[in-house]
Amino acid sequence: MKFTLRQLEIFLAAAHHESISLAAKELSMSQSAASEALKTLESQFDIQLFDRPGKTLRLNELGRILRSQSEAMIEQARELELSFRQHTEIGHLKVGATLSIGNYLAVNIMAQFMREHPSAKVSLEVANTTAIAHKVGNYLLDIGLIEGDWNEPELEVIPWRRDELVVFCSSEHPLARHGSLTDSDLVSVPWILRETGSGTRQTFDRAMHGILPKLDIALELQHTEAIKRAVEANLGVGCLSKITLVEAFKRGNLVPLGTPTRRFDRNLSFILHKEKYRSAGIKHWLALCQRPEFHSTGSP
Repeated sequence: MKFTLRQLEIFLAAAHHESISLAAKELSMSQSAASEALKTLESQFDIQLFDRPGKTLRLNELGRILRSQSEAMIEQARELELSFRQHTEIGHLKVGATLSIGNYLAVNIMAQFMREHPSAKVSLEVANTTAIAHKVGNYLLDIGLIEGDWNEPELEVIPWRRDELVVFCSSEHPLARHGSLTDSDLVSVPWILRETGSGTRQTFDRAMHGILPKLDIALELQHTEAIKRAVEANLGVGCLSKITLVEAFKRGNLVPLGTPTRRFDRNLSFILHKEKYRSAGIKHWLALCQRPEFHSTGSP
């Protein structure tokens, strides 16, 4: 074999940082050693993996093709190393989740995962759908849990469970006595919504097809709790995932509003890079999420 795993690690770090100095720092080696190893890898096969305008690195078309295969090989090598050392078969699992899933579902899943695999290390990053998809696509996360639809050729989308959004208002709001809303009601009130780029906003915009330009979007906020507080303060009407509103509805400070003319159902899904090696950690995580207590739409 003409290349080494270390050369592949340097190639992947340089591709991620677009900088040989930052790649060397990440791998705890000198810049000259990292640069020489990358040049040797390219010269061994008479190829060029990067364009080098000035002192920067830009992954070229060949580099992008080989990056996926290199990432898969490094992941498999890490799994093999763990087996050789007779440690747990599950290493560091990097999970990303959108805000509704991360704050209301993923933490409980992660806790159960770590109880069953106490030697495993799990990190959870919470952001909106666009950010999670970007990081999964760039191998910065092993798996993403997202709301709504996503369509990128390098990502595999696996449906997980059903969800629905609920329109709601303060218990003191005049609409609280209506029970259900007509389209005329929907365009007559100010709205407090998640930001563009979130799965919740994507579902809301789709559901409001035909009247969306007529809506009064008063506030766009990145956090579900901030939206609930603003609605509770009677600043407008909100629309969030049902899983985020269970406790507020029980307390009675927020009230659900029916929308018979609009559909707010959607899928919650897993996303993985199509070229990502399916490690034992990923397989165990997927299996855990499919258990009834985490898969059922009735669970909080």
